[in-house]
Amino acid sequence: MAISFVAVLLNFVISLIVSTIVIYIVVKLFGEKEGIGTAVMAAFVGSVIYAVAYYFLGTGLLAAVIGGIAWLIALGSLYKIGWVKALLVAVVVWIFAAVISMFLPTLIGPL
Repeated sequence: MAISFVAVLLNFVISLIVSTIVIYIVVKLFGEKEGIGTAVMAAFVGSVIYAVAYYFLGTGLLAAVIGGIAWLIALGSLYKIGWVKALLVAVVVWIFAAVISMFLPTLIGPL
């Protein structure tokens, strides 16, 4: 069964909104002053980075590691924070996202 363009677009938009909210909350917990716009940009840039990494390297561990390092660089640049703080923010974002992903698919139903 082919997935429709509308379903893919809806999935992307929902993922972007959820990622934006998670990133915004986590960086606020770490005391950053940037607004929701920076969180939207971080979520969008992260999506693009991972899509490019998975496109060129496949879905293996190497793609995840390279994508993760690139996203840390992007986080550090967008929020003007160092490597350690970017890593801490990323780990907390990934934990929140993992917990949310356990519940979100059951909330919206099958696409």
